[in-house]
Amino acid sequence: MDPILTGEILSVLMLAVLTGALMMGFPVAFTIGGVAVLFAIAGIVTGVLDPSYLNAIPSRFYGILKNEALIAVPYFILMGMVLERSGIAADLITSMGRFLSRVRGGLGIAIIVVGTLLAACTGVVGATIVTLGLITLPTMLKAGYDKRLISGIVCCSGTLGTIIPPSVVLIFLAVILEASYTQTQMALGNFAPRPLSVGDLFAGALIPGLLLSSLYILFMIVVALIRPSACPPLKSAEPGAKGEGAKLAVSIIPALFLIIAVLGSILIGLATPTESASVGAVGALLLAAIKIALSGADVETEMDSAKAPMLLKFWTAVFIALALAGVLFGALGILTVVSVLSLGAVIIAFTRQRAAFSKLAGAAVDSSVKLTVMVFLIFFGATLFSLIFARLGGDELVKEVLTGLPGGELGAMLAVMAVIFVLGFFLDTFEIIFIVVPLTAPALFALSIDPIWLGVMIAVNLQASFMTPPFGFSLFYFKSVAREHIPTLDIYKGVAPFVGIQLLCLILVWSFPSLATWLPVKIFG
Repeated sequence: MDPILTGEILSVLMLAVLTGALMMGFPVAFTIGGVAVLFAIAGIVTGVLDPSYLNAIPSRFYGILKNEALIAVPYFILMGMVLERSGIAADLITSMGRFLSRVRGGLGIAIIVVGTLLAACTGVVGATIVTLGLITLPTMLKAGYDKRLISGIVCCSGTLGTIIPPSVVLIFLAVILEASYTQTQMALGNFAPRPLSVGDLFAGALIPGLLLSSLYILFMIVVALIRPSACPPLKSAEPGAKGEGAKLAVSIIPALFLIIAVLGSILIGLATPTESASVGAVGALLLAAIKIALSGADVETEMDSAKAPMLLKFWTAVFIALALAGVLFGALGILTVVSVLSLGAVIIAFTRQRAAFSKLAGAAVDSSVKLTVMVFLIFFGATLFSLIFARLGGDELVKEVLTGLPGGELGAMLAVMAVIFVLGFFLDTFEIIFIVVPLTAPALFALSIDPIWLGVMIAVNLQASFMTPPFGFSLFYFKSVAREHIPTLDIYKGVAPFVGIQLLCLILVWSFPSLATWLPVKIFG
């Protein structure tokens, strides 16, 4: 048999076996790499794959580990875990909910706003959905909110971290698209293409992400007008309650601090995504330390309780004095003052409630390590899969199929978007990124499709994969919180209109590419 034809047959079987194994529930991290190894052996046996090609795989893995952009992943994950475990996210949800709960649909709008803020702070989806559900579900049920509407609100708000930077999904998308774009441009004779960075994709996704959040809020307003019984105001809410505005301000300031420190530093060019991620992780730990130091929670300490108040007052006075002296004598700028006060908060936290801070940091680091290892294990397996698939001739087969579709660029984009959307019913977001994107992106780039626009389109499309039944991960996260309170079928029905809104956002970004490309060009040129 012709070696080219044999390779194409093996590549098609490779995709079929992988899809079937994932549908049957085999562990993702091991299935992708296992299928790749199996078909590598098949390729060697049939003479399609040269065994010496496998010697290049370790260097490819080494190149991944050397990629500085990927260092941002564990930092952003740690930042999200600290915010979730410290209670900062919970405080924000509670304060915003109380502030807007007096109006019909206000609690739902508050959850969407908080979900947007948390997405811009963390980029982690699972923890956000669980936190939103645990805090708001009892309140909304008690207020008489429609169970389907509750499901849609929590699931859609918690998944905004997919599209709104700093998103972990966007980081991996940028890395994969950059490699494919560079490879395609060099094949076309352009040996110095403009590199696609994580910052480009962050900037490109910001406006579509905020647009999607705004569409969610608009939907809530419409529901409140046409179906007021589905989202009533809280019966216990008293107009003009004192102190709620101040509580909201205190709760929202930490989130805004992190957004400005992380996202702002990237967009104005002060830091790379990796540098800003490290700042965000440290900033989250500082905010957690400040909260612990000022909370006065009943936590076991490691020192004499009689000495703790005295030392607390001492260190507080010392660091406030240092900050004021620096301002008066012009020796310290505002950022330095903030740093001094933050350092003081850390020392106070260790002085007063050392055990609490250590427990929080340890739990956050543990969760971050587990999630990071899982994601990177899938990434390595997918990299091996794409290398073997390409060597068998699968990349050329995909290119021929996409470029041969009627409609040229339009037809190819429609096909890829449709495939990603359908796969979202069955596969996890990272699985789709690591498997589908490397296979299809080169063919799309060969059709002169803008890489930033393509990345944003894929990201918006991928968000729907978190919410599409039967295997949407946000549905499982929410079900773990809702348990017997909301039937699974109601959850599926509840997310349907929000999936429609996501598709509307996708159509808008498709129709107006400048929504994705204007800001990166404005900032980075």
